[in-house]
Amino acid sequence: MNKIIFLLVATFTTFNFCRALPNVNGKPITHEAWNKLLKKHVDSKGFVDYKGFIKDSVALNSYLKMLSDNEPADSWQKDEKLAFWINAYNAFTVKLIIDHYPVKSIKDIGSKIQIPFVNTPWQKKFIQMGDKKIKLDDIENNIIRKKFTEPRIHFAIVCASISCPKLRNEAYEASKLDAQLTDQAKAFLSDPTRNKPDATNPKLSHIFQWFNGDFEKTGLTKIEFINKYSPIKINADANIDYMNYDWGLNEQK
Repeated sequence: MNKIIFLLVATFTTFNFCRALPNVNGKPITHEAWNKLLKKHVDSKGFVDYKGFIKDSVALNSYLKMLSDNEPADSWQKDEKLAFWINAYNAFTVKLIIDHYPVKSIKDIGSKIQIPFVNTPWQKKFIQMGDKKIKLDDIENNIIRKKFTEPRIHFAIVCASISCPKLRNEAYEASKLDAQLTDQAKAFLSDPTRNKPDATNPKLSHIFQWFNGDFEKTGLTKIEFINKYSPIKINADANIDYMNYDWGLNEQK
């Protein structure tokens, strides 16, 4: 009897130890499944066919399961980790929307009275990552913004809203991540529905106000950073206004 109990305890302990083990030797995963879904359900302007994603929910869930089982290991290169987390943020955001579809805005998900950083959709613990549940807020603020000095991520992670940067209709890949982020930055600043750069009176996205410090972490001022990607250069003493932020769902019509 004691031998049986010992074997059961040992088996249970071994199972839980293995389950909690980090992906220390795991190789970077491929994002081809996500790439195919994006090409199928996201148009060139970044608008999303959420009904199409619902029909392809098996494929989406399979990709999300692969993410959950393969959290980046220390051995991964920086761009491999960053591409993983950008794709994870965007894919789990799509998952959040289709799980509550139809909605007019991501802000319609959850409590009617929402307190920032407390009970918004971004605080919802629905993302399985290894043996723990995390939030979209964790991916954005506790992982991407905290561990990577890369302000261009603000043009790549998409909160399913019209005024967000467009959802790129291809997966982010380490081998071309720098070019993809540059392209996203230029596209965002060239889109008059999101930004209206001007030498003296630019009207910019609130993203540049909300995350002002991130754009100055590279040693540039915010305007100097913007001018690297803007089609119109902004004067250092320009009077900046911020455009209204449209939280409507970024859905194809």
